Amino acid sequence: MSLVTTDTDNLKLIVFQLVDKEYALPVHQVSSIEKMEHITRVPKTPGFVKGVLNLRGIVTPIIDLRSRFGLADSESTESTRIIIVGLDDKEVGLIVDAANDVLDVPTNAIEPTPEVVGVIEAEYIGGVIKHEKRLLILLHLDKILHAL
Repeated sequence: MSLVTTDTDNLKLIVFQLVDKEYALPVHQVSSIEKMEHITRVPKTPGFVKGVLNLRGIVTPIIDLRSRFGLADSESTESTRIIIVGLDDKEVGLIVDAANDVLDVPTNAIEPTPEVVGVIEAEYIGGVIKHEKRLLILLHLDKILHAL
């Protein structure tokens, strides 16, 4: 399923930051945005799976998107957030550097992923959005969660 369409509908996006780039996910895939909490490590899981979190009585696996994308690790700060996302029957938390805002963008503003050689996270990109003076990378949540 392609995220790129040619109609004039708007897509509501949650925008968040990793290192110095802004990424986006469709708001219908996001359940909530939480402050960083204690994560319980689970043995023998991939390195990008930081563990699980008991969120309102539901045990939720937590993925560090920096690790998933092969980016340098960073200490949590006051702005670090966990974005709780849902896809099919999975609910997962994504650790991000900051959750910036919510935007409405026309679906026809989503451009196909450019061919970039050597970009580690390229397989996770669903498109690129130019919004005002910002460049947002729209993520394919299903590909990010594929290994779970």
